[in-house]
Amino acid sequence: MTHVLETFDVDDVRPCVEELRSMPAGPTLAEDAQLIVEHLYRSLVDEEGKPACALVRLYKSEAFSALEPDVQGFVQNALGEEPAGDVRCLALLGTAGDEPAWNDRALSAGHRAIPMPSEQFVERLPMITRLITQLGLDLGVVVTRPTGDEVVQLAQRSNDVFHVETALGSPFLPAQDDFVIPHRIASAVGFGGILLTGDFFAVVLFSHCPVSVYAARTLKILAQPIRVRFLAFTALGLRR
Repeated sequence: MTHVLETFDVDDVRPCVEELRSMPAGPTLAEDAQLIVEHLYRSLVDEEGKPACALVRLYKSEAFSALEPDVQGFVQNALGEEPAGDVRCLALLGTAGDEPAWNDRALSAGHRAIPMPSEQFVERLPMITRLITQLGLDLGVVVTRPTGDEVVQLAQRSNDVFHVETALGSPFLPAQDDFVIPHRIASAVGFGGILLTGDFFAVVLFSHCPVSVYAARTLKILAQPIRVRFLAFTALGLRR
């Protein structure tokens, strides 16, 4: 079933939630994440029935020591040094989009993982800072990973939404010349939150069509079925 992104409303979110709930799970968390972004890329369309998003990505925070070896190398190059094993990184788990290279996370040139060694470091990344804070979370929570009662409270919270209604010229989407302009990005929307593991996850949509405040706030409801899907992997003790 498809849903017109520009006019996405409660009549769209109900079946979309059910679709995410009923989709067969991937054998690993990363493969499940890929199924999720591929589904969103296909099902969110413009008024002509074409994919409304140029790119859909799903990130989840991981300890540096838990990353795959090639991703660890990517993080080391980004930082100029090897971080401590417990440094949190936003790892790209799923990607789907218009370009062939946007459909395989191993082919991501600059976003395989985003290191978060400190709040000060993350504050120099305007989109990531805005994503986390607009969802209603403190940078410190994502950088340090909550535990105990705090993580239970955060995992039960309904988070807000990251929304850039006008992508062109936005300081929160700094890749204007090599992404926003050539790929006709009109708006960006992100939703997610904290998992029971204490990890942060987020889905980010970069759309060709403008996304209103109402549509963005409706899209954030999709975070809940994704959180539930990931809960199954936590319960089974599975990771990638």
